[in-house]
Amino acid sequence: MTAELSETIRGAAVAARGFMPTDEGDALWSAGVEAASAVAGAPFLEIGSYCGKSSIWLGAAAEAAGVVLFALDHHRGSEENQAGWEHHEPDLVDADIGRMDTLPHFRRTIFDAGLERSVVAVVGDSPTVGRFWNTPLALLFIDGGHGSEPAHRDYELWTPHVAPGGTLCIHDVFPDPADGGRPPYEIYLRALDDGFKERRAVGSMRVLTRA
Repeated sequence: MTAELSETIRGAAVAARGFMPTDEGDALWSAGVEAASAVAGAPFLEIGSYCGKSSIWLGAAAEAAGVVLFALDHHRGSEENQAGWEHHEPDLVDADIGRMDTLPHFRRTIFDAGLERSVVAVVGDSPTVGRFWNTPLALLFIDGGHGSEPAHRDYELWTPHVAPGGTLCIHDVFPDPADGGRPPYEIYLRALDDGFKERRAVGSMRVLTRA
């Protein structure tokens, strides 16, 4: 598949709220284009959508291929988004219930990017949805909770659904412990041990292929 990311969509992704560096987002777009070509007709799924920044890059690649991105998130924030943690954003707390709620921001981000037809919000926690998921995936992007239990659980639940020739992307992979937490790096090593082949590393983004 030949596709080009429009400057309008890329600009929307760059401007959107979130923590995805632009070069890593561009790597997601490229991975999505390649994945759709390798496994035609299969959807994408990302774990951890937050306010939709990464969903624009992946959603645009899905749209170009005529498939969809399932954007899975409970929208209550991961551990590192809670009060007292490094990535907490107080204005994302629903004052009436005292909990994070990123869903309205996510929906507006996807609407503003014009991607509502190609990005399907799946609102729920990963283990619950994963118990009932049976659809092969052209691309899986793991960027959910970065604690040991959620990261390894997401890997175990969702990588079996990556189709042969499909793509696995893992975010926040830091080989040096001084640069970031260990669980994303640990599941990256598990992927290599399980036969995934690395084809690209951009910043903390790792793009791998299932044999």
